[in-house]
Amino acid sequence: MSIVLDTPEVRHYSYAVAWSAEDQEYAATVAEFPSLSWLDADQDAALTGLRGLVADVVDDLVASGEDVPTPFGERRFSGEFRLRTTPDVHRGLTIAAARQGVSLNRYVNSLLTRD
Repeated sequence: MSIVLDTPEVRHYSYAVAWSAEDQEYAATVAEFPSLSWLDADQDAALTGLRGLVADVVDDLVASGEDVPTPFGERRFSGEFRLRTTPDVHRGLTIAAARQGVSLNRYVNSLLTRD
């Protein structure tokens, strides 16, 4: 089975392209495959190159019977995760939440969603 660049399997992944001062080229990355990247002097070409590489990797995974990562945009999230911190940070956050008159959960959520 050959996956083409425009299939959802390739397009739905979380891509980013940024200038790399170190490489003096654009670096394209994909969150679902953190070990993959593509460098190119042209921003669009960097993304196209990486999408081609991802398509090849997905083809290889399928051919070998391995799991293909589900794109983050298609995954279900519970809205819950556990965070470990120091007792001092926990105390400080609890005090700050109390000063705001909100629960610790609401206060930390507001910190996480700030722009």
